[in-house]
Amino acid sequence: MPNHDLLNYDLDVSEVDIDLVRSDLAAEGDQLDALVTAEDDWTRPTPAAGWTIAHQIAHLAAADADVVTAVRTPDAFETVVRRTEAGGSRYADDVAAEGAAQPRSVLLHRWRAGRAGVQAALQDVPPDHEFPWFGSTLTPALMAPLRLMETWAHGQDVFDAVGVAHRPTTRLAAVAALGVQGRGLSFAAAQLPAPPEPFRVELTGPDGQTWAWGPQDAAQRVQGSAFDFCLRVTQRRPRGDTDLTATGEEARTWLDIARVFL
Repeated sequence: MPNHDLLNYDLDVSEVDIDLVRSDLAAEGDQLDALVTAEDDWTRPTPAAGWTIAHQIAHLAAADADVVTAVRTPDAFETVVRRTEAGGSRYADDVAAEGAAQPRSVLLHRWRAGRAGVQAALQDVPPDHEFPWFGSTLTPALMAPLRLMETWAHGQDVFDAVGVAHRPTTRLAAVAALGVQGRGLSFAAAQLPAPPEPFRVELTGPDGQTWAWGPQDAAQRVQGSAFDFCLRVTQRRPRGDTDLTATGEEARTWLDIARVFL
């Protein structure tokens, strides 16, 4: 499982409509909340090895609590960092397991309180307000889409677990933007040099509209549905299970290694 503490890379947030993204984050959380509230068996396994539905919710709850600490009490966040470092590679799994062991009602309340806490914390400071994060400094304009992305991705695991289709919405725009701008992270994580030229990415949104990034005459191109692109960059589907196409060797490599977290 990817750790929420490794969502650090340079992004252009100058065009982020933080009010819209916060609203989308709330809606994504509410959609997942409705799904898990209707599901009695939180011990169902999800696609993440060893993680049940309860693990997924516990992971999101813990991440939300970390965000609130970072924004509200930045001096205390160093304790969170030390605890994470001490936990090593097993930290995310251990925290998820600890939360999953709680009674379902307690964990659900924790997660709901954390979501509300994140919304309030990100609303109470300016979009460019800086606060500490794991090895980095973030702003609400970046954290809001990151929380949306992670909520959507872990939510996808739950949708897969219960066999319910995760209906695409325009909320995917923020997730797709992170995926596009996380291209450098993908190559760095694969220990490959980042391509110097910009790529053209053209995605078909849920309402048939085209979402595009990069110059129209770029030699390296990626095309497909926004939903499949988001599944790929969050590593919820292998490339072969998506409708994505690539033109150019570097674009093909990117789809093979694409990610939005380490």
